[in-house]
Amino acid sequence: MKDAYFIYGMLVLAVFAAAAYGVRVMVWGVARSERVAKIGGTALVGQELMDWTYWAMSPIVRGLTAMRITPNMLTWTACVLGFGAGVALAFGWFGLAVALATWSTLGDILDGQVARMTNTGSDRGELLDAAVDRYTELAFLGGLVIFYRTDVSLMVLTLAALAASFMISYASAKAEALHVNPPRGLMRRHERAVYLITGAGISALLGDWLVAHNLPWTTPMIAGLLAVAIIGNAAAVIRLVRIGQMLPK
Repeated sequence: MKDAYFIYGMLVLAVFAAAAYGVRVMVWGVARSERVAKIGGTALVGQELMDWTYWAMSPIVRGLTAMRITPNMLTWTACVLGFGAGVALAFGWFGLAVALATWSTLGDILDGQVARMTNTGSDRGELLDAAVDRYTELAFLGGLVIFYRTDVSLMVLTLAALAASFMISYASAKAEALHVNPPRGLMRRHERAVYLITGAGISALLGDWLVAHNLPWTTPMIAGLLAVAIIGNAAAVIRLVRIGQMLPK
């Protein structure tokens, strides 16, 4: 595809990080993150992958801290990159969208890590972070709605994925407002990001091959949307039911 080279660049970085982590495991053992232990892994995205991601970003966190980059600066950067990904998707630039969305997601992780390292976390910062999370997801899926504007079925599928995204987040927020511990479930934000970004990335890489085999070039993206829409909406309903069971009658 026309912008697959963005994917190649991301893959080079991922391979380098994986190789470095392999050396780390052989010498010092598996890395563990308290943050990841608190969040927990699921069948969709395992805790080992999350531990690796947090470990790979630890040098970046130290560098950002040394440069006096604040958590809010990272949050706003993630916001800009996320909206850029949505615009790229709307124009069919899936490779560029993957690069922007990946760095936006990493920025969302980095702001929390920098806040914890510098002890600068605040309620206002958490509010901003939560709002940016919702807007960047809206931008990604909104871009796909525009891209699929000539196909009603794919627009509906994208809107179903958007509904899952917001209902899962709403259930968690509502549980906290009602002073109930949000139950863990599938298709949380980082899991949705993995499936959607991966779908877009594979589409950019294999699009020409898929077209040659009489398949839509965005077939992997459609698969990612299906996973988020089906699993996500089911998980949202289950989460809401469990929250309701925890509340007094």
